[in-house]
Amino acid sequence: MAAPSSEAERQRDKERTRADILAVATREFADKGYTGARVDEIAARTSTTKRMIYYYFGGKEQLYIAVLEQAYSAIRALEQQLDVEHLDPEDALRQLAALTFDHHEANPDFIRLVSIENIENAQHLAQSEILSGLADPALGALKVVLERGRAAGRFRDADPLDVHMVISSYCVFRLANRHTFQAIFGRDMLDPARREHYRAMLGDLVIDYLTAR
Repeated sequence: MAAPSSEAERQRDKERTRADILAVATREFADKGYTGARVDEIAARTSTTKRMIYYYFGGKEQLYIAVLEQAYSAIRALEQQLDVEHLDPEDALRQLAALTFDHHEANPDFIRLVSIENIENAQHLAQSEILSGLADPALGALKVVLERGRAAGRFRDADPLDVHMVISSYCVFRLANRHTFQAIFGRDMLDPARREHYRAMLGDLVIDYLTAR
């Protein structure tokens, strides 16, 4: 019988291998899309084989879904870490907006994956068994803040999903349309000199929408 420490080490090796595959697969799918990505290439860039990738994930589509699940779960986890209940409603909304702004800027592969999956009509995302359950965490914090602001007479009645859409669309547009926007208007939306302006502007847009009468 193997020693407990040996079993634990094997488990750690499995987790490391799986994490390594997901990291490489994320870049491969983000760079080449679902159709263009190759499992052979992912295997060649990891310390495993195509056979082992299929063992861990079942196939290319399952691997792609796992990549999407990890990408969406990461931002949902960040949102849940923000203790909005002890913040002023306006400050809480600004922090939630800033969190999305910072996450999307730091994770351009996430934006590419979202864009690719929209091209695919979300047919892979719809097969995930966990992503539908991530909607509640995404809106839960917003709902709490909006209810507190409305109870205090500071916010008008607003749908949390509408507010989420405003924040998400702003942050996604800034990354996804960076190059075409610059080609047309001559402005780089990721120019570091304008970063704080755009970050504050997002908070202003959300607060202005909620306080408009």
